[in-house]
Amino acid sequence: MNVLDLTDEELFAAARKELFTAVVGDAMDKMKLYHQFLPARIQPLKPDMLLIGRAMTVLEADTFEETPTFTNNPILKKPFGLMLEALDDLKKDEVYICTGASDHYALIGEIMMTRAQKLGAAGAVVNGYSRDTHGMLDLDMPIFSYGNYAQDQGPRGRVIDFRVPIEIEGVRIEPGDIVVGDVDGVCIVPKAHEKEVFERAFEKARGERKVLKAVQEGMSAVDAWNTYGIM
Repeated sequence: MNVLDLTDEELFAAARKELFTAVVGDAMDKMKLYHQFLPARIQPLKPDMLLIGRAMTVLEADTFEETPTFTNNPILKKPFGLMLEALDDLKKDEVYICTGASDHYALIGEIMMTRAQKLGAAGAVVNGYSRDTHGMLDLDMPIFSYGNYAQDQGPRGRVIDFRVPIEIEGVRIEPGDIVVGDVDGVCIVPKAHEKEVFERAFEKARGERKVLKAVQEGMSAVDAWNTYGIM
């Protein structure tokens, strides 16, 4: 497969069929991109969720009252800050990926993700909690978070910017980077390296299938490694 010839839609469809985070991460390790996985506590709402899309980055900050009595920042006077604008700006196959706040409240919920789904977004990743879990599961949309917690962001947080560079525990995420997530975690593929990463990942995934078949048929681990260089 020549990744250079694929549109995003074609690449993402092929990745959903063949790839998983482990081989994408392995490909980046070979390129010395060693710190591309988000914290392990960011997990899918259910194990079979698979996410791939381009990052639509969202920056949140803590606040301490629903209606500020005084502020120098007009964004803080808006309910949820720029969250509504960020949601409405989502494009097809983009991932709402949010960080910057404490983990004392939920960063996404059912109505938010219903709007995202209507716009064709691929899913969401938040460095914090999600809520409205039954409704979110009914959407059948890939959602990754710390888990379920109902406390609302209303009086506790505001989106202060979006489509800006963000970091999640040392992993830098630029708008347009590719986000890949499954039950084993979430990794970020930098846009500048995406073609090589996916070429390597498809090659590794296909090689692993050959190795698995050989091991299932009785080949030893040593012989498998010596033959294929994959384990």
